[in-house]
Amino acid sequence: MKHRKNFKLNYAIIGLGRFGSALAKELARSGAEIMVLDKDEEKVREMRELTENAFVVNGYDKRALSETGVQDCDVAVVCIGEKIDTSILMTLNLVELGVPKVIAKAASEEHGKILEKLGADVVFPERDMAVRLAHRLESAHTLDYIQLSEKVNITKLALPDSAVDKTVQQVNLRGRFGLNIIAIERADRVVEYVRPDHTFRTGDILYLAGTREDFNRLAEWIESTGK
Repeated sequence: MKHRKNFKLNYAIIGLGRFGSALAKELARSGAEIMVLDKDEEKVREMRELTENAFVVNGYDKRALSETGVQDCDVAVVCIGEKIDTSILMTLNLVELGVPKVIAKAASEEHGKILEKLGADVVFPERDMAVRLAHRLESAHTLDYIQLSEKVNITKLALPDSAVDKTVQQVNLRGRFGLNIIAIERADRVVEYVRPDHTFRTGDILYLAGTREDFNRLAEWIESTGK
């Protein structure tokens, strides 16, 4: 797989467990150019329906990796979180091979700190899913929750009844809770530029950005209104 300028990014997925396989399939479905690597020949064979760049690698040493051409990819994702020693070695080798962006799945905070020191962007799939589910369970209005960082979160929220027929300025989510409205989804359209005089309607879906504390205050307010 050769690196080409002015084309879509191409991705290498290393490790075809549940997370790696799902990621590879989703990227391929979106039209991305992908490469997949794994020690399991059967898993690799299944992926050959999605990409011709599917390789069985008996070892994850630097030489074996370079022979696949993984260094020509724009992004490499290490999906071997459970085998910590293998994950660390793989991440180190990819960084040293010069892959521009290495993303690694971590199984714990300690594992993540090591991966970060090696130069990888770290993801915690299990933890992130647990956080999203917890927020959905905490509030019936929360439809989805994404934690971008320790301080920045995005929530997809069903409009509370108490805000129906009121304007953005009247509800004042920014002033009350420090929350910014990114967009409003209404029926079959999305309002991306939200004016202060925009009037909320029943069925509106809000996309909000703020801290966890901001969202907790909003949840308390919604609960206190009973709607």
